[in-house]
Amino acid sequence: MTTELEDLAVRLREFAKVREWERFHTPKNLAMALAGEVGELVAEFQWLTAEESRSPGDEALARMRTELGDVTLYLVRLADVLGVDLVEAARAKLDDNDRRYDPDVYRGSARKAPPSPGTT
Repeated sequence: MTTELEDLAVRLREFAKVREWERFHTPKNLAMALAGEVGELVAEFQWLTAEESRSPGDEALARMRTELGDVTLYLVRLADVLGVDLVEAARAKLDDNDRRYDPDVYRGSARKAPPSPGTT
């Protein structure tokens, strides 16, 4: 049984293959494309107030949805090329954050915790 993310990765892999784009889909190129798409998503929020960002209008939300789709596609493709299980990576990161951010210490605070041992 496969997950929706795995199905998406397979579809993206085939999409690139039939277009002979694998040679362009290096980790470096995919990471750079991902950063560009994140920039386009961020641009949709530029100059909005915090409240406006919580409830964008229909047109703005449609653009944000498109950019979120682009970000997701590049992230899934990058993970696939690197052989990284995104769900496992996210779970591991959440477990690490759970250890680092004790609710009694960080509740209501936006300050950053010190890095985990062995990371920078």
